[in-house]
Amino acid sequence: LRRPRVHERLARGFSLLETLFALVILLIVALGIIPLGFIATTTTENQGHLMARVMEYAQDKMEQLLSLSYADTTSDTRVFPALDTGGSGLKVGGSSNVSTPVTPYVDFLDVNGNVLTTTGAAEPANWFYKRVWAIEAVGTAGTLKRVTVTAATRTAVGFVGAVPSATVSSLKSYPF
Repeated sequence: LRRPRVHERLARGFSLLETLFALVILLIVALGIIPLGFIATTTTENQGHLMARVMEYAQDKMEQLLSLSYADTTSDTRVFPALDTGGSGLKVGGSSNVSTPVTPYVDFLDVNGNVLTTTGAAEPANWFYKRVWAIEAVGTAGTLKRVTVTAATRTAVGFVGAVPSATVSSLKSYPF
């Protein structure tokens, strides 16, 4: 009988036990990385996609309100295009707290960002974004108003506590 040379013994490959041990180690490492993928996905969706959209929708409402004349107290900006009557225009009032919206200083958007029409204080069933705004008189001269708009989503993705929201604020002066 001839004895196998060293390189022939090494060329035989791995045993079943060695292969199983390597697969167990690989599985443990993979299971440790999976939560990181979940966290990365939810953070990207909430703080990337949804946060960018609420910021865009808050800025959009701000531009719509700032385009009104200083003395306008009747335009309805809850619909698009805005109506001349039925709303609050730039009348002092409202709230920038999405938990306590004040009619008619609130509007709702669907998941695609389309404005949903509402009647009274009722929330539409299919809303995904909510925008609230407040108009405040600044100073005693009566020539300056602060407009604050807050937009938020209905829910966040994953097991995150806070829903994405964004607030923008601007000043509107008379006569401009």
